[in-house]
Amino acid sequence: MYIRKILVAVALIGAVLGFVFVYYVYNAVFSPNTAFQNEEAYVYIPSDANFKEVADQLEPLLENMATFEKVAERKGYISNIKAGKYAIKKGMNNNEIINSLRSRNIPIDVSFNNQETLAKLAGRISMQIEADSISLLNSFNEASFLENTKFNEETALAMYIPNSYEFFWNTSAEGFRDRMSKEYERFWNETRLKKAESIGLKPLEVITLASIVHKETAMVDERPRVAGVYMNRLKKGMLLQADPTVIFASHKTSGDWDKIIKRVLYKDLEIDSPYNTYKYAGLPPGPIAMPDISAIDAVLNYEKNDYYYFVADVKNFGYHKFAKTLSQHNANKQAYVKWMNSQAINR
Repeated sequence: MYIRKILVAVALIGAVLGFVFVYYVYNAVFSPNTAFQNEEAYVYIPSDANFKEVADQLEPLLENMATFEKVAERKGYISNIKAGKYAIKKGMNNNEIINSLRSRNIPIDVSFNNQETLAKLAGRISMQIEADSISLLNSFNEASFLENTKFNEETALAMYIPNSYEFFWNTSAEGFRDRMSKEYERFWNETRLKKAESIGLKPLEVITLASIVHKETAMVDERPRVAGVYMNRLKKGMLLQADPTVIFASHKTSGDWDKIIKRVLYKDLEIDSPYNTYKYAGLPPGPIAMPDISAIDAVLNYEKNDYYYFVADVKNFGYHKFAKTLSQHNANKQAYVKWMNSQAINR
């Protein structure tokens, strides 16, 4: 009888301990373990991160870090970290959190527009994906890549078509660059290629002219007309005489890309640079900015007109007054210069 009681007691103790263990395991695996009030929180896990780096990000988000670590070890996550952006939803348990960190890398929208140089583009992209600006810029300028894609130092910016693209946060510099090369080929579809051929320009020439149009006017509805003026000049063999190219030449010559130039002076027109379209005929060697798609399509679908000149319209800011003859243009220009002087805009 005594032994029987002992056995019963041992069995009861074992059952209690088993229940406690099962309860502990259940709580560790399946009980909610989030400590934030928002509907979800995000963690960004770098490439080659170790578990400590992941834990440092998760600790402020979890109620019980110890149970998470035990479940992570049990599920083999500690030795199998995945880079990327991951969401943790409010009320998730450890099992759900680990499953999310294992396989639910969230795509992000990467956008860029109007970056004037590859360096500025690299800076813009580095704020959105894991790759830093230096590695991005180095990948943009890699000699073998430029050779394979038939770009060079002057034309490389043309490859990056401004838009919003879906990437994973942990995309490498080379991964971003290579994707942009494919997007460039996709952008120049059969329709656009035929339009470029019909107006006598190659894709790179279209983008170069579009960059001038983009800089000349921010008004999308006016861009086809401005493009038409420049196409008229190109066909007639006239100098483009585009002020934005002079500003670009000044920036490139001085190396000061942040210098603000609101007024082009006569001395600026003497800058000896192939980008100075007051001195050199035809299009410059490459784009002077990153034109948006509306500017590119404005060139491909330029307005057929008889205008050869234009100047800012001081009575309708943002737009321009167009002229067919030099005498008409000079009259329009006189009004513009008078307004500039009244505003004391000397540079």
